[in-house]
Amino acid sequence: MSSIQLSRVLRNDAADLISANCDNQRYHLPWVTSFTDQAGFDAWFARCLTGPNIGLVARLRTTGEIVGVVNINEIVAGAFQSAYLGYYGMARFGRRGLMTEAVGSAVNHAFGELGLHRLEANIQPANHASIALVRRLGFQKEGFSPRYLRINGEWQDHERWAVLADTIETGG
Repeated sequence: MSSIQLSRVLRNDAADLISANCDNQRYHLPWVTSFTDQAGFDAWFARCLTGPNIGLVARLRTTGEIVGVVNINEIVAGAFQSAYLGYYGMARFGRRGLMTEAVGSAVNHAFGELGLHRLEANIQPANHASIALVRRLGFQKEGFSPRYLRINGEWQDHERWAVLADTIETGG
């Protein structure tokens, strides 16, 4: 049985997520800026409800504690059938394979239930843990994008990693 319960974000996840993000703000820098207040949660939640984005919350099955967040963003249907994958974990659960499990479940969901063909993850080159995570899940490095995403007010270089539905075995 999986150690992780991965589910779509709900409004009643707000307090737990805000608290976890506040506690992990320094851990997340310089890789990601996560919301740390109700307004930030509300903006993210609204994008998950009304836009082409799905926000997933990974909780430890035994305690309900938040292990991390996985986002399937900018979902495009039609001929493209692709999306961008983003994620971040909480420090106290690091190096235990839990985010690999959570992201793997999200990939299975994207390729299974959502019927997507391709997922792309853009990762800063110095984020070795994140690169190792996508490698474990079968992502392949496709290239390098200079000054690709603005993080913490600065344009950051990123490596492009992607996986195709027909190159991995999904459980979904």
